[in-house]
Amino acid sequence: MSRALASSRRFAALAAFVALASGLGAQPARAAPFAVDLGGARVALDAPAGFSDTAFIASPRISEIAEALTSASNRILLFALSDADVRRFTLGDTPELRRYMLAVTPRGLERTSVSEQEFSIFVEGALRGLGTPPTGTAYQAYMDTRPRGQPSVLAELRKGPAAVAVIQGARMPPATRRADEPPRYLLSSTALMRIRGRALQLSVFSAFNTPEDFDWIRRTTTDWMDDLERLNNR
Repeated sequence: MSRALASSRRFAALAAFVALASGLGAQPARAAPFAVDLGGARVALDAPAGFSDTAFIASPRISEIAEALTSASNRILLFALSDADVRRFTLGDTPELRRYMLAVTPRGLERTSVSEQEFSIFVEGALRGLGTPPTGTAYQAYMDTRPRGQPSVLAELRKGPAAVAVIQGARMPPATRRADEPPRYLLSSTALMRIRGRALQLSVFSAFNTPEDFDWIRRTTTDWMDDLERLNNR
């Protein structure tokens, strides 16, 4: 599967997520840092402030959606929803699902101490074919020129030997046949990190209605990266 097709699949999963959510039952979630063992290396993970890992909800349907957002060649380490949506689950209400996030590691590198050169190859493969950011910040206008449902790189957030991050966006296909249906846009960030010798991929998703949504995903992605670096350098 090409990188562009895999990325499009993540965007298409949003519709399935919303459709399934109304039937989910909920249990209280726990928001706290935790460690995962990756080939003998203990990597500390935590969801950003205001979000909770859904592993403690123990819902098979949520697990199915998380799996649809990434390739089967990745191991899911964390799938987080907003605390507000977790509360809605608990109360039996339908969640909004405007924002959520995912952390994975490639299974092929899970037990491997990744060198700087190997990480560079991993980054090149993950971002291959995604294009370059447009000039300016008229992101909605730019997405209107792109094929529906196909994500395009909108901005670079970070580029270094141990961390690379970009923001992508796409105008989604219409949900109905109504001529007056407003356009729908989805943002997604991809952050690739080398932490304690292991390769991680972070993804943050958000609906895009105003420039504040773009600012939110940019800030959340970079803050999450900084938090994980601090957790693992203690």
